[in-house]
Amino acid sequence: MSTVIAEQQNYQRIAQAIRYLSANQQKQPSLAELAAHVGVSEFHLQRIFTEWVGLSPKQFLQFLTKENAKRLLRSSSVMETALACGLSGSSRLHDLMIKTERVTPGEYRRMGVGLQIRYGSCPSLFGSCFIAVNHRGLCKLAFFDDADDEANLLLELQQEWAAATLIRDDSRATALYEQAFGPVSKPQGLSQKPSQDPSHSLVVLLKGSEFQMHVWEALMAIPVGEVCSYQQLAESMGMPSSARAVASAIARNNIAYLIPCHRVIRGTGEFSEYRWGADRKRAMLLREHSIGG
Repeated sequence: MSTVIAEQQNYQRIAQAIRYLSANQQKQPSLAELAAHVGVSEFHLQRIFTEWVGLSPKQFLQFLTKENAKRLLRSSSVMETALACGLSGSSRLHDLMIKTERVTPGEYRRMGVGLQIRYGSCPSLFGSCFIAVNHRGLCKLAFFDDADDEANLLLELQQEWAAATLIRDDSRATALYEQAFGPVSKPQGLSQKPSQDPSHSLVVLLKGSEFQMHVWEALMAIPVGEVCSYQQLAESMGMPSSARAVASAIARNNIAYLIPCHRVIRGTGEFSEYRWGADRKRAMLLREHSIGG
């Protein structure tokens, strides 16, 4: 069995385990019960779950409680302070490796005329990853589970850049992924973090309305390992009555993880749905929480 297939199967097992633990949280299922549900040994499940999520299944159960999620929701004053720091917050991945640029009005109107976009897929920490890039920077990053999902992502890309020339280039996609996350040969453990060498900064090209840009930039001010509610994010932007519009803009984000829309949850402390799957959202938050940014 190839490494890619094995990693994909492991991700599916972890996703299944996350769903089971989330649905049966109050019952506090044992590792044996969880392994039996997933269909692997306790030893194997413990190992791959810890590698992929960064926490053991038992620690994940503790994290899932509403009390813990609410604890992670900082008070308004703390969140306002963190957001006021913008990209100058300490020990944060985005400060060091992510630079954003905006699509110009002319580029937006032309829809990619004369533009060449290379796209492809590769295995990742969170299942399969779809990446697209042009001469200005990375213009799409998404996660998917199967061939149909990948086809839909390609269709999205074609619609977003209708006049551009699209070229399949999996090696380029893999190189970009590794620049952001590290080698794809195996999941990263707790001791491993993405490269934080400023000389290898990624340029992310954002395409959207002025309001959407404002929301996406606000997302990048949420510290790694922390979460906020849609209402808190709207308040931090000086738009307390625009929580629904903020949520809509978050849902239109085309750059998964690097523009961290996964860090926004419901005000009740519950994990809301996520464009690329609620299981992935939990896995991303857990991994960030475990490595502490």
